[in-house]
Amino acid sequence: MDDEPLGEWAERRDQHRPRIGERRATPLGGLPRQGTHVDPEAPRGMQVWNGHAWVPEGVAEDRSAADEMMGDDAAACAERVPLPTICNLPPAPTNPYRPTIPFHRHS
Repeated sequence: MDDEPLGEWAERRDQHRPRIGERRATPLGGLPRQGTHVDPEAPRGMQVWNGHAWVPEGVAEDRSAADEMMGDDAAACAERVPLPTICNLPPAPTNPYRPTIPFHRHS
């Protein structure tokens, strides 16, 4: 097993962590954290990252009010989300293999 140096691990981890003072809005109620598009009229709890945990900061009336309170923090959060890699297909089949399902290779 190859161990990753601690410095590289910490740098990679910090790329995915929010910056201190960044805000986020979460729906209030007993529902688990979900997308902002779900129930846009529901009140949102505003939280701020203090470097160790998300701390409650206030309450917004609905999604649009929460978006105004977040400002540029929503864009910063979206930039940290890693995008999935697509078009990772297995190697091309060799003859005389004849797939029963059409096999399309995209480059």
